[in-house]
Amino acid sequence: MPDDDWTPPPVLLAVDLVIFTLREAVLHVLLVERGIEPFQGAWALPGGFLANDREDVLAAAHRELREEANLDASQLHLEQLGAYGTPDRDPRGRVISVAYLAIAPGLPEPLAGTDAAHASWTPVPDILRGRVRLAFDHDEILGDGLERARSKLEHSALATAFCQETFTINELQQVYEAVWGCPLDLRNFYRKVQAVTGFIVPAGAERRTGKGRPARLFKAGGRTTLHPPLVRPATTTREGNS
Repeated sequence: MPDDDWTPPPVLLAVDLVIFTLREAVLHVLLVERGIEPFQGAWALPGGFLANDREDVLAAAHRELREEANLDASQLHLEQLGAYGTPDRDPRGRVISVAYLAIAPGLPEPLAGTDAAHASWTPVPDILRGRVRLAFDHDEILGDGLERARSKLEHSALATAFCQETFTINELQQVYEAVWGCPLDLRNFYRKVQAVTGFIVPAGAERRTGKGRPARLFKAGGRTTLHPPLVRPATTTREGNS
């Protein structure tokens, strides 16, 4: 039977955003420096509480990204990453956060606003190696986002979006190395890529990148899902780069 004395516990709902991009062949994530307590002066993922009890959760994610970093989320594909609700994750009370993920090329410089003192693209390896510490449980959220992004490169053609219209196999490989966080053997990578019909197709041209033979150019094919998938090396870990 229902307990007539039961009342809903006071719980706040928030959103957090993991936004990845590549800058100079290095994976970066969007961070903001908190301008208020708790964790004033610490770096964190952009995010915040719902504005009111009528605001949609995804709409709140779009708003927070605009307010804290001046980025237009309508230009991104935000996908729900997960929900985080450990009781002591926020010193202000019981806060459950719904996290969203996006990974996209060519994102502009952020501009801090609202309660963010600064906003910047931060190299992911600096965070994984402990050079940058994150507030709240954002290390965990970032780790989950990184694992999702790495998996997306295994199973989708997302990597070609970070290349120019025509690209070499080596340039495509650099995208995978940046996201997966490990070096790849060029011959083995080329063999795996060629095994996925329709992933990339010859562009009918070559580019000279050094003193050796010109490199063949390719362009994205029509396939969006990779079968067989490009499986990461076993040495790639969640915690860092191998």
